[in-house]
Amino acid sequence: MIFVEGVRLIVVLLGALVGYEIGQRASATSSTHAVVGLMIGAAVSYVLGGVVGRILDKGLQRGVRLFRNSPPGEIFAATIISTSGMILGMIVGIAVVAVLRSPYAFVLTAGIVWILAAFGWRLGMVKGRQIVAAAGLSRILSPATRPLPGQALLVDASAVVDRSLLILGRNGLLPAGLVVPQFVIDHVTVTAESPDPVSARRARRGLEALEALRELAVSVDIANDEVPEVDDPTTKLLTVARRTGLRIGTCSTVVRDAAEAWELHVVNLHALTTELAPDHVPGERMTVTLVKEGRQARQAVGFLPDGDMVVVNDAGHLIDEGPVLITVLSTRPTSHGVMVFAKLASPMELDEAGSLERQPG
Repeated sequence: MIFVEGVRLIVVLLGALVGYEIGQRASATSSTHAVVGLMIGAAVSYVLGGVVGRILDKGLQRGVRLFRNSPPGEIFAATIISTSGMILGMIVGIAVVAVLRSPYAFVLTAGIVWILAAFGWRLGMVKGRQIVAAAGLSRILSPATRPLPGQALLVDASAVVDRSLLILGRNGLLPAGLVVPQFVIDHVTVTAESPDPVSARRARRGLEALEALRELAVSVDIANDEVPEVDDPTTKLLTVARRTGLRIGTCSTVVRDAAEAWELHVVNLHALTTELAPDHVPGERMTVTLVKEGRQARQAVGFLPDGDMVVVNDAGHLIDEGPVLITVLSTRPTSHGVMVFAKLASPMELDEAGSLERQPG
């Protein structure tokens, strides 16, 4: 708003001056016309100034977004070469004006300056890194980053405790690795010691997954970027993402919506997990170890090797009794993966499973 009002003030002053000049020329003997022209010019330019200010403000915002992820070395090189192109164009233009001695020479000079400036800008943006390195300014303007901006994933706590990161790493789909802020590691570590067994288990699994990714030669960098001026963890994460130019990997709807509002690139790992989740069709049989009671009477809960929760009806008496054979009834995607609803296998299914195990090969 300050920028818009500043532009409006400038336009109002210009409009008032133009109106005053017009009124003064309309009647050289009376000052009334000049005052009326000044007031009309100020009134018209007040409205136009607001429109012009908002248009310029939006244009500046778009320009900032275009350069937000551009390395400073490339912008510096583009500015220097573009300015050099303008100076060279002005020198050539002065020579052209001196030779031609025509008003058209000024138009030709403006065209030469514009073309050389645009050429210098584009050349600087393309060859900026090499130019900065040749000038010996790499440490200042183009510091080495690991991993490269825009390629790695900056993950939050919801992504760390999700199984999708380990799946992606195992299949070589994290070539640039992960960046985990230290405040995210601290949050997951505290959660791993919480009294809630489910949350603690998922947090411990997330920390173990990070170590497993390192063993798979996936780069897992702990970023010590602290944001002391911000208390909200979501805002902290977004601030680090904006500073580093990294994509955000998250399973949190809150983080995803906030990142989109900040116009940051975000990867929805929850959608990825849901789409890649195993398809447990109704009637499928599997074994699971039941570890605790469910919410409903006589229900028991177990976990599959990939961390999915299994709720088995009428199985409360089999908790901690070892693997049991179950039959899938239905599945439901959740924010933590897939929840499987099942029942105990019937005696006939148990007999079939036993006969299959006894068959040779």
